[in-house]
Amino acid sequence: MTVSIHKYGPKDNMFFPGTGDVVDVGTDRGKYYAVNFPLKDGVTDEQYSEKIFKPIISQCISTFKPTAIVLQCGADSLAGDRLGCFNLTSMAHGACVEFVKGFNLPLLVLGGGGYTVSSVARCWTYETACLLEADISLGKIPDNDYSEYFGPDNSLFVPATGGMMNENSHRDVEKIKNRIFEHLRMVQGAPSVQMKHMPPEMVLEEDDDGGLKPDGKEAEREPGAGAGPARHRNEF
Repeated sequence: MTVSIHKYGPKDNMFFPGTGDVVDVGTDRGKYYAVNFPLKDGVTDEQYSEKIFKPIISQCISTFKPTAIVLQCGADSLAGDRLGCFNLTSMAHGACVEFVKGFNLPLLVLGGGGYTVSSVARCWTYETACLLEADISLGKIPDNDYSEYFGPDNSLFVPATGGMMNENSHRDVEKIKNRIFEHLRMVQGAPSVQMKHMPPEMVLEEDDDGGLKPDGKEAEREPGAGAGPARHRNEF
C-alpha cells in the first residue's frame, strides 16, 4: 500500500507528474491500495499533522496491517522551500516521524524532496534526533564551517516564514479524509498466503528415473499410466 500526502492543484498549475487526486486509488488487483491526499497551498502544522497525517496513517495501518513501513520525509513541504508551497515547520515533521515510530513496526526512513539546502539539513537533523530519541536543542547551532548557511539566527528550528495563505479549508480536508476512509473500507487487509504443514510421508522426492516418490518410496501410478512422474500439488 502506498500513502501520499502532497500538493495537487488545478491542471494549469499541477505538480509533476500530474497525478495524485483522491480518486486515484490504483487499478486491477491493486485497486484501493493507493491512497492519495491532495492538498492546496499553505497547509499548516496543526492541520497537517493532527487533522490529516495522524488520522489517515492510523486508519491505513489499522486496515492494511503492514509488517513494515517505509517513511519518506520530503522536506519540500517546509515553509520557504524554493519549490514547495506549504507552511510546515520542522516541528510538524518531527511529530509525524514520532507518530509512525510509535507503532513499533520495522521502519525505514528516507529523505526525499527539498530545495532549500539549509532547511533540509536542519529538518533531517531534527527528525533523526526524534528517531533516536535524542535530546537535541532547537536553539543555536554550534559554530562550524557551514554556519553561514544557517544565518542569521543559526537556529536548528525551521519556522513558518513562507507567509503562504492556507487554501485548505476545514470542510475540504474533512471531505477528502472521509472519501479516503470510504476507499479503505474496500481493503480487506494485506494479501497473505497461509502455509499448510505437509506430513513427512507426503513430501515428494525425485527418484533415479526422474519420477516422484513420497518419502523415499516409488511414486504410485494409476494402472495404464505412462512412465511420467506422478502429478502432485503443494497446498498453501
